[in-house]
Amino acid sequence: MPHLNRTYPASRRRWLGATFSVIAVATALLSASPARAEGKISIAQQFGIGYLILDVVRDRQLIEKYGKQQGIDIQVDWASISGATAMNEALLAGALDVVSAGVPPMLTMWDRTRGKQNVKAVAALGSLPNYLLSNNPAVKTLKDLSDKDRIAVPAAGVGFQSRTLQIETARQFGKDNFKKFDNISVSLPHPDATAALIAGGSEINTHFSSAPFYYQALAANSNVHKVISSYDILGGPATFNVLYTTQKFHDENPKTYKAFYAALVEAAQLIKADKAKAADTFIRIQKSKLSPELVRKIVEDPENDFTVSPHRTFVYADELQKLGVIKNKAASWKDYFFEEAYAQPGS
Repeated sequence: MPHLNRTYPASRRRWLGATFSVIAVATALLSASPARAEGKISIAQQFGIGYLILDVVRDRQLIEKYGKQQGIDIQVDWASISGATAMNEALLAGALDVVSAGVPPMLTMWDRTRGKQNVKAVAALGSLPNYLLSNNPAVKTLKDLSDKDRIAVPAAGVGFQSRTLQIETARQFGKDNFKKFDNISVSLPHPDATAALIAGGSEINTHFSSAPFYYQALAANSNVHKVISSYDILGGPATFNVLYTTQKFHDENPKTYKAFYAALVEAAQLIKADKAKAADTFIRIQKSKLSPELVRKIVEDPENDFTVSPHRTFVYADELQKLGVIKNKAASWKDYFFEEAYAQPGS
């Protein structure tokens, strides 16, 4: 069996001082200053290839570069956190300025903070598919799933994978049944779910998987096959992860925000210009144990587009509002992105 990426626990050890638990966030709430001075930004990313744009920004010190162009020295603090819950708590506490997660968790924050903190997205981090995989030969479509199957997802019922599955479930089984597969979903980190799928013989026989994990599973076990992808559900290439912040940080730090956005745009351009170099950057910055060949394969895969332009995020906004997951109805993607993003094409 090939080596599985164990970045999550290793990263927690490496960046223990930067990693927030929910308890640490509560502490931060008490100690956080009421406002951040212009020229400072704290950014939290999760783990994996979906955050390659941020790895390039960090490696090239692009925020600092664009800050100097505006006559300010920007202090950038980086944190690595697994899970949207701790990130969101820290953002609302003022302990973090910018956080990252999938499109559905971001939309939930936008919905819940309207008229208060007014959380909105800064930029997309790329369009990358997630694959619903199964090692059960009887499972060819969603309709083949039964109570005997178990679907591994990072956050059952609420995360990117579950929300994406709920949208498709509503289409196939009716709106009232959109949570049909929540009952057989199990919260499990991607590395553990991948190991279970490859090994077989456990109750976990299905996994809604992101890169690099679905590459590994499909290569390691001939019984593992794709049932459906997020691109199938959303109608084509669609944004996986986004960055988001509060209205307060956006408005009170115009130069810092402008430098940050410019850095993201350049990082995306650098990735497109030299994908092999970008792959090497990922391995170095995230201290990944993945083979360079696999990382380059992922970065060069035409399905994966590392772009700051949002793609099909409005499908989530529209569908999740219809299902009652979010209350506020967006007129377009521009309702939940800050205006700097309007310079890019979006949807």
